[in-house]
Amino acid sequence: MTPIEIQNYLETIKKLILEYSPKLVVAIVILLGGLWATSFITKAAKKIMLKRNIELTLSTFIGNVIFWTLRVLLFVTVISKLGIETSAFVTILGAAGLAIGLSLQGSLSNFAGGILIILFKPFKLGDIIEAHGETGKVDEILIFSTKLITATNQIIYIPNGILSNGKIKNYSQLGIRRADLVLKTAYDSNFSDIKNTILDFVKKHQHVIQNPNPEIIISELTDTHVIFTVKVWTNNSDYTKVCSEILEFSKSVVRL
Repeated sequence: MTPIEIQNYLETIKKLILEYSPKLVVAIVILLGGLWATSFITKAAKKIMLKRNIELTLSTFIGNVIFWTLRVLLFVTVISKLGIETSAFVTILGAAGLAIGLSLQGSLSNFAGGILIILFKPFKLGDIIEAHGETGKVDEILIFSTKLITATNQIIYIPNGILSNGKIKNYSQLGIRRADLVLKTAYDSNFSDIKNTILDFVKKHQHVIQNPNPEIIISELTDTHVIFTVKVWTNNSDYTKVCSEILEFSKSVVRL
């Protein structure tokens, strides 16, 4: 390469730097400011919705939608400042969106599932639910999935599409639940005494709800044992403790 060609090459680079440097600086400023603004606007929107007593599930979901919508608009603004023709880009983005939409039908169904969950409210944040073989506390309803935290502190993400179309068991919605504790005793034991002893215990238990009344019924007769069920009502927060304490007490009463 001759010295003249090198000089021309350097002049071209210098010209491009001078031409695009202001655009690049403006784009970077807009990007940094936009990233801060999207987070600020999203947090402000969530605070406003909470002050107006909009349900936390709905406010979180709307906040996520606002966040990602603003991020997409920020991206388009930044590339326009770099000199890229946005009209052509929007056309390309639309075509790409159609192609991506066809290939990501599952994700779109998950988004629609999230909308259905928000609208029909089969559960809300903080509820204990069982769905698709998993049980946990609803920690967050995202755009495409719902986040559960199990009793063993594991995080499970269930796609909203299958969640909205599947069977959901909500343990928290009614506030109280019934514990059905299955026990067995020998045929030669005095079932009446066992029943009265356990009933006396559960009626005095501070976490057992007395209306509906606790009850004990014989549920099955096997070749060797009488199977009976202790049915008591309690608040959701006390369920595990009540079950454990009744079983612990019953161990000293029944005869195997």
